[in-house]
Amino acid sequence: MPTTDEPDEKDTAQVTALRLRRMPRQARAREKVARVLQAAERLLVAEGADVLTTTRVAAESGVSVGALYQYLPDREAIIEALADLYLTRLEAAMESFVERARTETWSDPVTLLVDAFADIYRSEPGFRALWFGRHLTEWTRQADSRHKRVMAAGVHRILVAQRLLPDDGEAATACYTAFLAADAVTQDAFRADATGDAELLGQLKTMLRAYLGHWTR
Repeated sequence: MPTTDEPDEKDTAQVTALRLRRMPRQARAREKVARVLQAAERLLVAEGADVLTTTRVAAESGVSVGALYQYLPDREAIIEALADLYLTRLEAAMESFVERARTETWSDPVTLLVDAFADIYRSEPGFRALWFGRHLTEWTRQADSRHKRVMAAGVHRILVAQRLLPDDGEAATACYTAFLAADAVTQDAFRADATGDAELLGQLKTMLRAYLGHWTR
């Protein structure tokens, strides 16, 4: 049955940044695409990516197949739009921490960031379902590679703002290395446990403190 849930303002605002066949210009069209993506996410979490056909997603969202096809013509397009949405949310969260780091002083940035992004993993079952499945497209894999560099740059900007690392290329590479390790461990911590393996996340914090501590001023 199609849902009657209304997309919130955040969802409709993010639609304009998504990878879509055609960009929705009017508010009504953006709301329609947001509703479609909410329906796709529900199906993804409940049944997996195999069911994300245009017919099934259109029926779940209460949108006609023809209207859906204007923006998301096939399953790959739906998967890519969802992936883009999740990556955008993570990058927005990182940017918010960058802004906070410029005005706040944190005694343990590693714990703050690891815990914050672990919370995002817990609250995003669709992200977990998509990333831990086997349906990522070549575009999505490339987007994820770009995303990792954006996130690592955010970590570097945070640690520079906290006066813990220098603003240079060597430190930036160290943050990229640290983020790659953190991303892999965090995914493994949530792969079999939707709440996250607390022991593994704890060991991740210890590892990151030791590694980044080597570069601390």
